Amino acid sequence: MTAVAVSKRGTITLPPEIRRQLGLESTDHPMMLVELRDGGVFLHPASAVPVRDIPLNQMLQWIAEDEADAGEFWKKAAAKTTAKRRTPGTRSKSQ
Repeated sequence: MTAVAVSKRGTITLPPEIRRQLGLESTDHPMMLVELRDGGVFLHPASAVPVRDIPLNQMLQWIAEDEADAGEFWKKAAAKTTAKRRTPGTRSKSQ
């Protein structure tokens, strides 16, 4: 494990050995995916792929998955809103 400083702007510098192991030095514009996980930050190398190089079936699958996820999100949001309205003892702004 290696400790790295975090600037006031939130910038970190990965040590050269880690950049080499992740293959970040072999590309002109390296990118990382950043995810909060279990109280920490998980970094994963990413790459940009021109849309024209992605098969149509793959794009359609991603769109279907995104639409399903969005549907679940809106169902949960509606359920939370309904639950808040039904919570006893709460007052509306007009009361």
